[in-house]
Amino acid sequence: MSTGSSITVRVPGSTSNCGAGFDTLGLALTVYNEVIVEPVAGTEIAARTESDRAAQNMVEAAAAGFHAATATPAQGFVYAITGDVPAARGLGSSVTVLAGIVAALNALHGSPLSRHRLTAIVTALEGHPDNAAAGVLGGFCVARCDPATGAYLDTVRVAVPAEVAFVVVSPAVEVLTKQSRGVLPATLPYFDAVRSINSATFLAAAIATGEFAKLRHAVGDFMHEPYRLPGIPGGRPAISAGIAAGAYTGWLSGSGSSVLCVTDHSTAAEVAAAMSRAFAEAGLRSEARILQADNDGLQVV
Repeated sequence: MSTGSSITVRVPGSTSNCGAGFDTLGLALTVYNEVIVEPVAGTEIAARTESDRAAQNMVEAAAAGFHAATATPAQGFVYAITGDVPAARGLGSSVTVLAGIVAALNALHGSPLSRHRLTAIVTALEGHPDNAAAGVLGGFCVARCDPATGAYLDTVRVAVPAEVAFVVVSPAVEVLTKQSRGVLPATLPYFDAVRSINSATFLAAAIATGEFAKLRHAVGDFMHEPYRLPGIPGGRPAISAGIAAGAYTGWLSGSGSSVLCVTDHSTAAEVAAAMSRAFAEAGLRSEARILQADNDGLQVV
């Protein structure tokens, strides 16, 4: 890999779990980060600005993952990360960094890796495939891993039409995925698992067939939301308020703190306002985004 040229990769943010589809379902959204990589002589990996240094560990891990997968020698580069995907809000910000670095290095080395392999590398780095598949491939993704090893196997991907709106409201609270997993129980009651399977499969079938109206009140999660939502003031009321304002359904986005409602564009503004009011009543500032699905995934630009 020569020095001097640079690569920019645009990666969509994503919502994961989609209710009860824990570590399995992911959906890419029209909110983006851009990762810029410029190769330099030597092997040092350096941030372009001080604010970019917060991602240093992830960037180094992504570079190591790429070089291990391609059996290529380490190469130094300078990186920068810009965009609108908020960190630690349950919108796949870590995947935008990991996938952006791996895809940029892939492009600089002549693109030896397919999107399938890119997804596998990012899944291994992230620890689960939901955001990884959505960020790389785009659309609504149902990802599968080996039940024994956890290694990424494949994804069924569905394009989502632009008329479906995804209202995401992010309160001014950061939630780190690693910490949020600490509140999850080691075991689940049998019928909680059964009810969650029912909800996740119904949601996936409704999206796959385009029957979005059937999503009304469809999400009922007993896998992670009962344990995570109580730690986000206003989170559950915000979802309920969005549904009362006309949304089909809603869920905790990833591990939070963002919550999301699915609706159509005719009611999206009212849904966003209702959700924001719920957070305000809980004493939290929030930012609302009315988004669509991104069906393209990461792009080398």
